Parts: sequence; structure tokens; C-alpha cells
Amino acid sequence: MTRTVEPFLGEVTALILRMGGCCEAILAKALRALFERNAELAHEVRHDDLEIDRLDVAIDEAVLRSLALQSPVADDLRRLLAANDIGTDLERVGDLARNIAKSAVRLSERPPVAIPAQLEALAVECQAMLREALDAFVHRDAARARALMAQDDRVDDDQDRVIRLALDEIRVHPDQYQQEVDLILVAKHLERVADHATNIAESVILLVEGRNVKHAEKFARSAGA
Repeated sequence: MTRTVEPFLGEVTALILRMGGCCEAILAKALRALFERNAELAHEVRHDDLEIDRLDVAIDEAVLRSLALQSPVADDLRRLLAANDIGTDLERVGDLARNIAKSAVRLSERPPVAIPAQLEALAVECQAMLREALDAFVHRDAARARALMAQDDRVDDDQDRVIRLALDEIRVHPDQYQQEVDLILVAKHLERVADHATNIAESVILLVEGRNVKHAEKFARSAGA
């Protein structure tokens, strides 16, 4: 790594760590608002998301300054672009938390329905994946990142299970369809959080090993077809 690029990489890394902490906190707050039917807490999420947006802009600016002033190549360029991708994924996690908070507000305004244990389990699983992705980034741990990527299919299955339960409830209690639709939306948002955690894991592998593993499984299936 060239000495002149190190300050930019250090700045971007520090920003990502701050942003990651904000994302974990805002997601936890949105889910707490959902499970506790706390509209006031849900409204706080919109304000909290502004800080994530500011950090995302700061990461973009730091990367652009490095590109303009240092013209990094090879490993340095790869590290900068991978870090920028992580910032983008974290910003989208913030957006998803805000969407969950919107559902929390709507649910708090309607007659309560039972929240399935499977949705609560999905929330815990997706929060853990985000935390694991950030830990893999902090420790530059490609093996940890690969282990996280293997969890993505299970999250897809768990999301489908929640959706099927909600659809069953709509058939039995059609008057609750609005609430059940919001629970479906929350499940989909959580699955997207897991997708972004997986993207971060892929970026960690690119950072550590210089290997682009995005879509690798899809390409492998296509080659074997």
C-alpha cells in the first residue's frame, strides 16, 4: 500500500465503523418500535437515518479525494472501491430500517395482531449477520466473511416461512390484511438487510484477497448447466 493513500484508507475505515455502528443501532430501534408498538420510537428512526446519509456522503468524498489527488492503482484502488461499496450497502441498511419503522407506525395505529415468533427470529438472524459482516471488516477476516455468505439461503427460506404464515392469517382473518401486509414488508426488508450484509462480506473478501466473488455462485451454476 502506498504511504500517500494510507490516510485516505484510514479515514474511510473510521467512517465505515461509525456508519456500521449507526446502522446496527437504527435497525435495533426500528425493530424495537415494531415489536413494542412504539410509534414515538419509530419516528426517531427518520432523524437517525440522516446521520447515516451524512456518513455515506463523507465516505464518497474521501474516496473521490483520494482518486483525484493520488490516482491509486492496483491494491490501493481495489481497497478504496471496496470500502466505498461497503458504505453504499450500509446506507441502504439505514433506508431499510426506516422502512421497517414506517411499518411500525402503521401497525401501532391499527388493531394489534400477533407477531409470529418466526419474524422475531428472522430479525435476530439478520441483525447478527450485519454484526458479523462488520466484524469481518474490522478484522479483515475473509474466512468469517465466507461463513456469513453461506447463511443467505437460510434467511431466504425463513423469510418465505414468515410470508406464508401472514398469507394464512389473511385467509383466516381478512379484516387483518393491512397488518399482515406490513409484517410481510418487514420480512422482506429484513431479508434485504441480510443481502447487504452478504454484499459487505463479499467486499471484505475483495479487500483481503483481491478476489471478486460477487455472483460467483450464479456463474458456477451457469457453467455447470
